[in-house]
Amino acid sequence: MQIAKVRGTVVSTQKDPSLRGVKLLLLQFIDESGNIQPEYEVAADNTVGAGVDEWVLVTRGSAARQIPGNLERPVDAAVVAIIDTVYVEDRLIYSKKDQYR
Repeated sequence: MQIAKVRGTVVSTQKDPSLRGVKLLLLQFIDESGNIQPEYEVAADNTVGAGVDEWVLVTRGSAARQIPGNLERPVDAAVVAIIDTVYVEDRLIYSKKDQYR
C-alpha cells in the first residue's frame, strides 16, 4: 500500500459498465517525508468516500481487486482508507485535523 493525496476527480460518461457508480480519484503519491511526488494515478474509491485534499491509503495491482465488488472490474488501484495521522520515526508528518485549521 502507498500513501497519496487526492488532487481531484475523474469523470467519464462513457466507460466499462462495471465502473458505473464507482468514484474515480486523481492521486499524487507522498514519500516518507511527506513530500508530494510528481506522478499522478487514477484510483477507484467505491468504499471509503475520500475527497479532494485528503490523504488516503491506496492498494495497487491484484490487491485492488480483492475489495468486495472489484473482482470483475478493470481496476488496478483502489483507495482503501482515509488517513487521520502519519508518524515517521516519532515525528508527525501529517494530521488531518491540522489540515483544516
